[in-house]
Amino acid sequence: MDFWVGTWDLTWEGGEGTNVVERKLGDCVIQENFTGGGFQGMSVSTYNVRKKHWEQTWVDNTGGYLDFTGGMVDDRMILSRESMGKDGQPIRHRMVFYDIQDDSLKWDWESSPDGDEWTLLWRINYERRAE
Repeated sequence: MDFWVGTWDLTWEGGEGTNVVERKLGDCVIQENFTGGGFQGMSVSTYNVRKKHWEQTWVDNTGGYLDFTGGMVDDRMILSRESMGKDGQPIRHRMVFYDIQDDSLKWDWESSPDGDEWTLLWRINYERRAE
């Protein structure tokens, strides 16, 4: 997830924000600090060598707590999770980092009842802030 490290200006339909992503704890952890539209959140991500995948934990100012696993699939980083929806049925969520360039990337938040067809819930455009 080295591509993600840096300070980013974010835009999405109806909003904007900032994401500061840093290496921590001897470069073994990637910490994210997101702010935008009255929303604040942070995540910690680490690579699980034994399981050969990334693991991320997200918390935010709405009391949200989400855990994800995943990794690179072709040229996209996909981190996903499964939980129970309000109707008691399983629901899957995933974040997809794609169109990854040195100074920009796109991030999608998607949901699916079955893991086959995905619905876009939120798209964020990342632009790396000049140092």
